[in-house]
Amino acid sequence: MRHIARLLAVLALAVLCLQLWFAGRILLMRFVAPQSTSFQRSEAVRLLSEKHQIAWSQQWVDDAQLAPSLKRAVVASEDDLFAEHGGVNWDALKGAWHKNEKAQARAEARGKPTAKVVGGSTITQQLAKNLFLSGERTLLRKGQELILTLMLEALLDKRRILEIYLNSVEWGEGVFGAQAAARHYFRTDAARLGPFEAARLAVMLPAPKRFERQPGSGYVMGRAGVITGRMNDAKLP
Repeated sequence: MRHIARLLAVLALAVLCLQLWFAGRILLMRFVAPQSTSFQRSEAVRLLSEKHQIAWSQQWVDDAQLAPSLKRAVVASEDDLFAEHGGVNWDALKGAWHKNEKAQARAEARGKPTAKVVGGSTITQQLAKNLFLSGERTLLRKGQELILTLMLEALLDKRRILEIYLNSVEWGEGVFGAQAAARHYFRTDAARLGPFEAARLAVMLPAPKRFERQPGSGYVMGRAGVITGRMNDAKLP
């Protein structure tokens, strides 16, 4: 029993040290922009392995150089309560869980593979996952994501969280951040994006590699029109 107790104590200490390391990294982000994210590094490895080259586009721009229309479009599309919640939108998570359960039941009844239909992650949760975690879906990883989300909300203000998110999120294969996306799709800067252009970029976020193939598809354009109509109601931090 003593050996087991010592082992558990060592494990608990290791977990605590890991959380303190995460907290230190996040605290540093109050002053220094992150150079890369866990997701970006995994993408770089994948590109190098599959294509033997890394075609990469990313350029950090400060909050003042991000068009307000882009901020509003992303908040309206991805997380309309971003300015109000504490990192997790529990109602959205509950709704997403019920929708996915129904979709899974229908797929199983038809003998087809199950797939996630809708997510309820907030912008802060997405940032926590992209910054530090892998893409695997396990309870342990989701638990760590929740802890990181709460750390981000406690140690950074909402404006900084949105700034980091918009500068690091994927907008296509090897295209990361708002400035790279604005240049790639519209040959302009992130500061000069108009409302409809911003809405089109926001629509792409859930599946950027898929929408990159047809950025002007009927779905993207139609959904962008909906987001444009909702942008004025989006609250920014």
